[in-house]
Amino acid sequence: MVRLNTKTQSDAVTHIKLIARRLFATRGVDGVTVREIAVAAGQKNHGAVGYHFGSKEGLVREIILEGAILIDKRRNKMLDELEATDGPTTIREIVDILIYPAINLSENEAHEDSYISFLTMLGMTHRDLFLDTLANRWNSGYLRCLQHLRKLMPDMPNTMKNQRFVFMGGLFGSILAMRERALVNGGSPNSTWRSAQTLPHLALVMTALLEAPAEEISQNDTENPLPLSENDSSPSTLGFIE
Repeated sequence: MVRLNTKTQSDAVTHIKLIARRLFATRGVDGVTVREIAVAAGQKNHGAVGYHFGSKEGLVREIILEGAILIDKRRNKMLDELEATDGPTTIREIVDILIYPAINLSENEAHEDSYISFLTMLGMTHRDLFLDTLANRWNSGYLRCLQHLRKLMPDMPNTMKNQRFVFMGGLFGSILAMRERALVNGGSPNSTWRSAQTLPHLALVMTALLEAPAEEISQNDTENPLPLSENDSSPSTLGFIE
């Protein structure tokens, strides 16, 4: 067997996941080979991914779970604290619980710079793999958030609420991914993405989207009726529904 580099196995695994996540975030899962991951991670053994994870799919699943579990635990903890004080009472409280647990996933900044971008890219190409990996287990915090939002939003059909969740998920995921890429790539310290007001402003916009009063949509306004039924919710860690 070819000897791996001098790092301990745990260090090697962490480093491979970091490098793979960055590559997947920019090129997609299908655009990166296991050999390229090993080379970029400085592994002399080009079979390192198979050695540590079994396959590229095994590596992708572990990257998914690593972030998903942490985000879900954070959201549930924040919800528990809020519910213990008879909350939530506002949509903004729930929006904050959706946003802030999904950032700063590691004390080491270098280890958190691509997770959201990775998920965004994965959702476009391998959504079934993502949902299968979650196995309806690591999105309970997000589902609890939706339950509270349904109660706090203005009166409207559930189909319309579900459609707003789709809009919210697209806004949320894409903006956080844009922010993440900008922070990784540097840029002006006074840029939008480095501003301390960026995330509060995003929360304000998301809240406004959810709080907007509902107006009746006539058949003349849309070629088809609202497409989502009351049970059409297939959430991700970040909050996407399709």
